Amino acid sequence: MSSEVTTRPEAPAGAGGRGEGRGVGALLRDAVRRNSRQYGMLFALGLIVVLFQVWTGGDLLLPRNVSNLVLQNSYILILAIGMMIVIIAGHIDLSVGSLTALVGAVAAVLMVQQQIPWPAAVAITLLMGAAAGALQGFFIAYIGIPSFIVTLAGMLLFRGLTEIVLDGQTMGPFPSGLQKAANGFLPEVGPQTNYHNLTLLLGLVLVVFVIVQEVRDRRRQREFSLQEVPPALSALKLAALVAVILIATLLLASYKGAPVVLLILAVLLVGFGYVMRNAVAGRHVYAIGGNLGAAKLSGVKDKRVTFAVFLNMGMLAALAGLVFAARFNAASPKAGINFELEAIAAAFIGGASMSGGVGTVLGAIIGGLVLGVLNNGMNLVGVGTDWQQVIKGLVLLAAVGFDVWNKRRVGG
Repeated sequence: MSSEVTTRPEAPAGAGGRGEGRGVGALLRDAVRRNSRQYGMLFALGLIVVLFQVWTGGDLLLPRNVSNLVLQNSYILILAIGMMIVIIAGHIDLSVGSLTALVGAVAAVLMVQQQIPWPAAVAITLLMGAAAGALQGFFIAYIGIPSFIVTLAGMLLFRGLTEIVLDGQTMGPFPSGLQKAANGFLPEVGPQTNYHNLTLLLGLVLVVFVIVQEVRDRRRQREFSLQEVPPALSALKLAALVAVILIATLLLASYKGAPVVLLILAVLLVGFGYVMRNAVAGRHVYAIGGNLGAAKLSGVKDKRVTFAVFLNMGMLAALAGLVFAARFNAASPKAGINFELEAIAAAFIGGASMSGGVGTVLGAIIGGLVLGVLNNGMNLVGVGTDWQQVIKGLVLLAAVGFDVWNKRRVGG
């Protein structure tokens, strides 16, 4: 009796790295099928980069343009991380663009009019963003009003408050310390070379981190007898990722080095990526977005998780508002317009699902980069803003359509 219980003759192929009775080709096909959305977006990003690199005569990947690409899209990438988590939880947030504008307005009043030191003003505005997100999360989680309605009301409320705070005027400039955080680069250290030494060092550290993380993930899959990615595909993915990191490092180090805001993005990516993949809180977010009823029966505090998700989104919106205002050195009543649409598009292009429960923080970054490269590349080749909107709309439609098709194919 006990031998029958412990024997697992029908263990999934590839579990624990075994995959008895199946060829490497079949395992590779299964792994690609399971990760088709993620790999598809990576392939699309690479294709778009190559296309515009050729179309612009090599201008796209000039070191200065790569730095500008990071700086121009930093606030959208910050918003995309928070929006991805909101969508995974099965909700939406339409207020983030208006909240970024309000945070920039309040920051300008505190720093420019009231002469409050900028670190204290940053702390105050981050807390304000968290409070705004918590207020919306309270109505959504505990009162039961749909997130679409609550955040639509928040979008109108925060936009109106921005006009009131600024009295319809643009306000600036911001202190130099805050400007350096949004537009500055890492300092020069070490001997005189043709590259930015600190950026090279950080790039090598990132390569080591990626390799160690991949080894740890495979070891964990083997220990818990989880479905393991075939070694060939894992090595190919790792080699491609390392190559991208090294190329980006060399390009940034050839100009002024890594922008400070890139370090902020890296901290957010690693931190939220770890929480969503390994922490209990991240699993609860996936649970309530994937199957709310089952999550409740499993003991997940769905209201508390939803409240925390919107509080986090508010804080990230505040951070994006500070970065945006400092980058342009002024707070404007028209700031943040359509930021929520850009963040939502980045999340869906990066692998989020309309039904919730699906998506990764890295996917949000990939989706944001797809939009960023499209914007930058089309500007370089002189595509008009009207056609830019058309192309971005088609890209979003294609990404969501691919998600629907992929679900039907896997279900079939």
